[in-house]
Amino acid sequence: MFEIRIICDPADTDRITTALNGIFATGAVRRLPSRYTDMERLYVTADHRSLPQAQTRPQTWPTPEEAYATAPCITSEIGWTAYHAVGRPTGALLGREFWLRKAAVLDRIALGDAAQDLFSDACEAATDAARHLLDTDQAEGITDPRGYVRQEYAAWHKQEHRAELVAAGRCPNCQWPERDCNCAEHPDA
Repeated sequence: MFEIRIICDPADTDRITTALNGIFATGAVRRLPSRYTDMERLYVTADHRSLPQAQTRPQTWPTPEEAYATAPCITSEIGWTAYHAVGRPTGALLGREFWLRKAAVLDRIALGDAAQDLFSDACEAATDAARHLLDTDQAEGITDPRGYVRQEYAAWHKQEHRAELVAAGRCPNCQWPERDCNCAEHPDA
């Protein structure tokens, strides 16, 4: 995991963060004004994405309960996806995070509707969104697209949580403030 700092024009921030999301597995983007100009500073926690490994991974998927245990409520996720889709009717310039969160929220809706059988199209919409994520990730050989979404959402959400802890000055392992934590005891901090 590493951090990227970018100084750019505020009008370019969405385009830059979308491009970074396409190349790396990124965490939350922190935006701060530049100290001496009208530019904006972006701080992004990122990690290398290993796309070709999707073919060799064992296909044991997390359960929905495991994948979405700490996920925000469905209403909040619908609001987030709607906000980011506004003005982009073709899906242009929407990064991996958007497609992942959209597929995850549709999966969660379909899981709730499967028991009640209220909407017959919910499962189909969730599967279509999952296939779009597979295309975005260039993952091949996946037999369960919705299982893949659960796996990737759980990994992404864990990384988001770690980035939030680091940004707040806390150890991502024990969650203690950095000044109180002995990070030598935490090899992957």
